[in-house]
Amino acid sequence: MGKQSSPRSPRPEPLVPSGNPYLERRLSGGEYHWSKTTALLRGLKNEPTKLSTCKSFNGKRHVRSIVFTIGLLGFLLWMDSLMVSIFDSPSPQRKLAPRYSSSLNDNGNASVKEENLPMQMHTRLLNLASIALSRKETRHDSTKFWEEASRQASKWKPCADRGVPSLGKSSRKTGFILVSANGGLNQQRVAVCNAVAVAALLNATLVLPKFLYSNVWKDPSQFGDIYQEEYFMDTLKDDVDIIKELPHRLQSLDLKAIGSLITDADIVKEAKPREYIEKALPLLLRNGVVHFLGFGNRLGFDPVPFEILRLRCKCNFHALKFVPKIQELGSLLVKRIRKSDVRRNMLDKQLLGNFISRKGDRTVSGPSKYLALHLRFEVDMVAYSFCEFGGGETERRKLQEYREIHFSLVLERLKNSKPVSPREQRMLGKCPLTPEEAALVLAGLGFKSQTYIYLAGSQIYGGQSRMHPFTRLYPNLVTKEDLLTPTELSPFRNFTSQLAALDLIACATADVFAMTDSGSQLASLVSGLRTYYGIGKAPTLRPNKKRLAAILSENSTLGWHDFEASIRKMFAENQMVHTRPFGRSIYRQPRCPECMCKTH
Repeated sequence: MGKQSSPRSPRPEPLVPSGNPYLERRLSGGEYHWSKTTALLRGLKNEPTKLSTCKSFNGKRHVRSIVFTIGLLGFLLWMDSLMVSIFDSPSPQRKLAPRYSSSLNDNGNASVKEENLPMQMHTRLLNLASIALSRKETRHDSTKFWEEASRQASKWKPCADRGVPSLGKSSRKTGFILVSANGGLNQQRVAVCNAVAVAALLNATLVLPKFLYSNVWKDPSQFGDIYQEEYFMDTLKDDVDIIKELPHRLQSLDLKAIGSLITDADIVKEAKPREYIEKALPLLLRNGVVHFLGFGNRLGFDPVPFEILRLRCKCNFHALKFVPKIQELGSLLVKRIRKSDVRRNMLDKQLLGNFISRKGDRTVSGPSKYLALHLRFEVDMVAYSFCEFGGGETERRKLQEYREIHFSLVLERLKNSKPVSPREQRMLGKCPLTPEEAALVLAGLGFKSQTYIYLAGSQIYGGQSRMHPFTRLYPNLVTKEDLLTPTELSPFRNFTSQLAALDLIACATADVFAMTDSGSQLASLVSGLRTYYGIGKAPTLRPNKKRLAAILSENSTLGWHDFEASIRKMFAENQMVHTRPFGRSIYRQPRCPECMCKTH
C-alpha cells in the first residue's frame, strides 16, 4: 500500500486533568507573567524617549529585568506545553480519524447532539494509559497477543470438506424446499447453511435461497449478488441437490393456502431435527414443496447427526465464496491495510481467491501487521442496553425517546418487571463497551500507540466526540471509507450486505481480531473463520464484559500496572483452546470432530 491519501485531523485540544495542582500552578503562573510583561511593555510604549536615551546603570538593569521576564515567560510556557503533552496523544503525528457519523438523526428519530456527549468516562485511567503508551513507543513490541498463546491451536486442521459416506443422496426425493432468509449478511449466511442441512435431513431438493428485503438493511441483494452460485452448487453436489428455480409446474401454487408456508412461529428457535421431521416432512410428502419464510437461526447444534453438522461446516467454510467483484475490492482493501500484495495463508485464498498474489510475488513495501476491531457501539445497542454512558439527564432523555420510537414493545413488557438500575446492568456485563473502554483494553494488553487498526463499521453513537478518547491513544485508525476511494466504493453504496462483506474480509484476514461484543453475528463468523483456517496463527480477542466492568469500577484507585495485569489475565484465560462445548455454534467454534481434524 502506498501512502495514505486521507488528510490528517487537527490536533486535539490540550487536556488538563482537573485537580492537578502542579499544572494549575503552571497555568496560573503563565497568566501572571503574561499580565506583568504586558504592563511593562505598555509602560515602555508610553515612554519611548526614556528607553532610547537611558544610558545609566539603572537603565541597563531595567532592560535586563525585561529580558529576564520575557525569558522566564518563555520557559514557563515551554514547561506548560511539555506537561500538557504528557496527557495528550503519545504520537507526535495524528492521522485523521474516520468520519464517524452519529446513528441518531432528525428523520423521525431521537437526536443526540455530539456536544452533549462526554468525551470520556474514565479520565484517570485514560491519562495513565497515555503516559504508559508514550513510554513504550520507543521500546520493542512486547505484547504476546499478536500470536495465539496455546500450541494446541495449531494441531487443529480444516477437514469439513471430506466426504461423509453415511450421508449420500437418495434418488427418491421428498420434494422441494424454498427458503427466504431475513437479516443482514451474517444472519443470511447462517440461514443458508442451515437450509442446506435441513434439505439433507429431509432428503429434499433445495432451491437456491432468497434474501428478504429489510427496511432496516435496505439492501435488495440476492444470493448471486454476494456468493458464487455455480461454485456453491458444485461444492455441495455430492451431499444435497440444489437448483436455481422451483419447477414451473409448482410456481403457481398458493403455498399459504395449501398449508406449505412455515414461519418462525411454527418452528422454534434452534429447533431439534425431530421438529422438522414431524412438521415439515408431512407437508413435503403431501404437497411436494415447503417454503420456510423468515428462516434464520432455526436449527440447533446438539443433538444433531454428525453428518448434518459436518455438512453445515462444509457449507460455511468451503461452499460460500464471495463473487469476484467483492473478492477484488476486498483484496484491494487488504493490500492497502497491509501495504503488501502477498498472500499469507489459506484464509486469504478462501476469501480473496486469485485477486491476491501468491507468496514469492512482488511486495509493495513489505508486510505490515494490523489489528481489526469490531466496535459495536451503535445507537440501537446503546439504547437497548438500558445503560448509562456519562451523559447525564440529557443522555437519559434522548435515549428514552429513541426507545419509545424503536423499542416500544420492549418498554411495554418491562412495565411489569422489576427495574434494573444502569449500574446493575453494567456490573452484570450487559453494557456495550464504549470506544474509550476499547482503547483502554488494547492499551492494557500492551498494543503500542502506533498499532495500525482497522475499524469495522463506522456508525458510532456520539460520533467523533465519542471516538476522541480512542484516537487520542491510537491515532492510526482507518475504515474502508478511508482506504477506498468514492469511485471504488460506488458500486457497493446501496448494498449494505456487500459493504459488510468487505468488513468481514478485513477482520478475518487481520493479524489480530478484537471484538467488544461476543454475541455479534459478524464477530462469531469472523472468529470461526479464523479458527478454522488460522492453524494457531490467527488470535481473536474477546472481553469478559462482566469482569471488565468490575475492573473499570476501580478507576479512581487502580494503578496502571494492576490494570494491565487484570486485563491480560482476563484475555489469557479466553485464549485457552477448547473443543466446542455442547450446544454451541459450529460457525463460531469449529474445533470439533464434525468440522476439524486434530493431529497428535
